[in-house]
Amino acid sequence: MSIILSDISKQFGTFTALNHIDLEIPEGELVALLGPSGCGKTTLLRIIAGLERPDSGRVLLNGEDKTEHHASHRGIGFVFQHYALFRHMTVFENVAFGLRVKDRKSRPSEAMIRKKVHTLLELVQLDWLHDRYPDQLSGGQRQRIALARALAVEPSVLLLDEPFGALDASVRKDLRQWLRHLHHDLNVTSIFVTHDQEEAMEVASQVVVLNHGRIEQQGGPSEIYDNPVNSFVSRFIGHTNIIDTEQVDQIWLSSSGLMPTDASQKVAHVRPHDIEVVKDAEIPSQAVLKDWQHLGSLIRIELVETGLQHFKNPIYAEMPNERFKQLQLDRGDQVAVKIRNARWFH
Repeated sequence: MSIILSDISKQFGTFTALNHIDLEIPEGELVALLGPSGCGKTTLLRIIAGLERPDSGRVLLNGEDKTEHHASHRGIGFVFQHYALFRHMTVFENVAFGLRVKDRKSRPSEAMIRKKVHTLLELVQLDWLHDRYPDQLSGGQRQRIALARALAVEPSVLLLDEPFGALDASVRKDLRQWLRHLHHDLNVTSIFVTHDQEEAMEVASQVVVLNHGRIEQQGGPSEIYDNPVNSFVSRFIGHTNIIDTEQVDQIWLSSSGLMPTDASQKVAHVRPHDIEVVKDAEIPSQAVLKDWQHLGSLIRIELVETGLQHFKNPIYAEMPNERFKQLQLDRGDQVAVKIRNARWFH
């Protein structure tokens, strides 16, 4: 099911949660609504679901205006952060609930319900827990059961509000991949809310970045990361070095390759992987290696000024582990830097 949001606005008292939102989501996409707390992403999700009514604007599902339709008539499945499972029901009964409360005309037979529930539990790889109660499950298992319950009524759209927010990091990482594979198998239009940029970039086919009730940018993960449209997106997505050229020595700018091409380019945003670090006695040093962090296959290096007032804050560069070993870098080493790419914002 395709989703079109046209000129959606929402106020809560004097607070503007959403400010003239226009958004189109094609059928079958897995979309992340990403942004800081209070940016309007959960409100937007609830408006799509029919759990909240916009002050103005329209919600179109497959071209039909559903703005005034009740949540139960939108064909949407909703998964909350805190599972919302019925504690007095078994896993099987939780998943079957949505099917059993259908009106008599559309309710499947008991045999069909049993077959469907077991099929869904196999899909989420938890059929072996069908007779357990929610309190007997781990957080990750409860979240997968909540997802199976949402899928039981065959929704045209699946909405997930911070689905992994209450889980620890390792479980969250496993479930990200699992959700991506599940979406690939089911191909149901899905939207999930997150404030975790890594989660959005890893799971979603499209990312919508919100801030103060407005959409800052929409696009694929690589497009958002490589081509941020403004300073906010550049800062919010991934790590970036902010270098104010008016506060940096001109010789340093020239030797590092960071010279602006016109007078309006004052603030450079540089990703850590776009900074090359060189340790060579014949090349004038531009920075001192203060510290480094192991990030799995990558090393993040913290660079500070050499003595002259070159830059106000530390600069971070990233390189593969092997490259770090080849350079034989250590704390206190003087190094040269070469900036391969920069984005300029006013």
